[in-house]
Amino acid sequence: MVERVRSVVQLFHNTSKTAFATVRFLHRTPSTLAAGSEEMNHPKRTSQTIWTPDPEKQGRLSRFGRFVQSCLPKYVQKLQLAAGDELEVMIEPSGVVPVLSFLKEHHACQFTNFTFLTAVDVPTRTNRFELVYSLLSILYNARIRVKTYTDELTPVDSVTSVFQGANWYEREAFDMFGIIFTGHPDLRRILTDYGFEGHPLRKDFPLTGYTEVRYDDELQRVVSEPVELLQEFRKFDLQSPWETFPKFRDQAMTSASREIELHDQPEQK
Repeated sequence: MVERVRSVVQLFHNTSKTAFATVRFLHRTPSTLAAGSEEMNHPKRTSQTIWTPDPEKQGRLSRFGRFVQSCLPKYVQKLQLAAGDELEVMIEPSGVVPVLSFLKEHHACQFTNFTFLTAVDVPTRTNRFELVYSLLSILYNARIRVKTYTDELTPVDSVTSVFQGANWYEREAFDMFGIIFTGHPDLRRILTDYGFEGHPLRKDFPLTGYTEVRYDDELQRVVSEPVELLQEFRKFDLQSPWETFPKFRDQAMTSASREIELHDQPEQK
């Protein structure tokens, strides 16, 4: 029985080798042989993997930015291309609702998708907070960022009347940075707990915070207490990026950006 199984396996092995050799012979046509010899004589060249900006796309974005500025010269203060091909429109705070309404409703824009709203804290500037609105046009497969500015006390108009999806983003900016949005239907904290004091993403907010939360076995509940540090006094004599580069955002609001020349320069505030 063992000899019979061994003979069957040997027969199958020989048959497989013959079939494989036949397939290789059938596929060795003159064209494939010539291609193989050419590859051996000329090594395959690798294509460039480093991304480079597309001048044609940059031109289209520049023309569209000037179009927006020509339609809204009262609000648009600056245009720039960030990271090569990302259009950014800098506007004054009073133009948030008109500009976003224009970008959403105009037939040449159709930025109907509100992607996100975020903020940046730059303490060295008079208007320390930079608000960034990101929009997406599904129809034209394009993105745009609208930027404005404010300080700790000056409120900014809410855009929930234009984009309902901005509701929670504005609540997050209020919770993390303390930016006030007028006209918001429900402006309250969204990430921190009830009764939380301060705004964690401000540069002047301490890393340890002001309070700590723990579970009390005696009270059988979670309690909030002031932070207790083992070291009473801490002094960190370290240079922060804000001290080393005090004017790092004076030239452009985004690194690796290129400003677009406007038709008529509006007055800068």
